[in-house]
Amino acid sequence: MSVLQVTELSKKFGSFPALNGVNLEMKEGEILGFIGPNGAGKSTAIRILLGILKPTGGEARIFGMDVWSDAVSIHKRTAYVPGDVNLWPNLTGGEVIDLFLKLNGRSDRSRRDAFIKRFDLDPSKKCRTYSKGNRQKVALIAAFAMDADLFILDEPTSGLDPLMEQVFQECVLDAKRQGKSVLLSSHILSEVEKLCDRVSIIRQGQVIETGSLLELRHLTRTQMSVTTKVPVTGLQEMAGIHNVEEDGNHTLFQIDSERMDEVIRHISPFGVIKLESAPPTLEDLFMRHYEGGGRP
Repeated sequence: MSVLQVTELSKKFGSFPALNGVNLEMKEGEILGFIGPNGAGKSTAIRILLGILKPTGGEARIFGMDVWSDAVSIHKRTAYVPGDVNLWPNLTGGEVIDLFLKLNGRSDRSRRDAFIKRFDLDPSKKCRTYSKGNRQKVALIAAFAMDADLFILDEPTSGLDPLMEQVFQECVLDAKRQGKSVLLSSHILSEVEKLCDRVSIIRQGQVIETGSLLELRHLTRTQMSVTTKVPVTGLQEMAGIHNVEEDGNHTLFQIDSERMDEVIRHISPFGVIKLESAPPTLEDLFMRHYEGGGRP
C-alpha cells in the first residue's frame, strides 16, 4: 500500500521552476531517503507535502488524501521535524512537547517521558536557554512520542552530537519495525545509507534516480587495492578503469562494476598477493550524479 504518492508535481515561483515533474512513491513501513544539494527542490517538495505550499501542477497524496485540500486530516497522522527548530522562548521544553502532543490529540505521558529520557533532555529548562541540538531534541521527542503513521524528517539531526544521532537512528528503525513510514531528507549520507530502504535523488527540481541502494550501486565505481608479485601494467588503457595510482607492486584504482570480471582476469597473471575491494558508498553515488551535469 502506498502511503505517499507524488505524480508529475511541479511548482513555479514566478518564472522559476522549483519543481519540474517530480514523481515519488513510498510504501507503508518504508524509509525513503530524499537527497540532493541545497536548491535542488527538497524543501519545496516537503512544504507541498505538508500543505504549506500549493503545487502549480501535478498531484501529491498522503494516505490517499490530497495534501492541499485534506491537510488537516493528514496532519493528524503525520509528524514533521525541520532542520532548524524555532520554539517559544518562555516555555520549557516539556511544555512545548506537551503542547504539540495535545494539539495532535495523541498524548501518552509514559511514552513522552521515555523519549525525554532516551534523548537525555532536561524538560524543565526554558527554550531560550537551549542549544540548537537541544531544540532539535524537543522536536524529535514530540514527533516520536506522537506515535504518527508517517514521519517527514527534513535534516532532523542538525545540531545533534554523534551519540544523539545514534539514538535518533534507533528511534527511526523502531518506528519502521512498528510499520510506520519515514521520509528522510538528509545531507548526512552515512545516515541515509544506514536507515533507508530506497533513495530518491533530486536535482534541479527533478527526481533523477530512485531505487534501493543495491539497485543504485551499479552506477558507482568500486575501489580496488591490489598488491602483486610484479607491477601491474596495462590498466590505464582498459575501459571502465579510473583514478589509477601505482606504487611499485601496489596499485589503487576505481572500477566500473560491470568491468570487474575482465579486470580480475587481467591482473591475475601478475601474481596477486593481496586483493581488497571496498563497496561504493552512497556518497560516491551522490557525487557522480553531480559530476559534469548530473547523469553518471
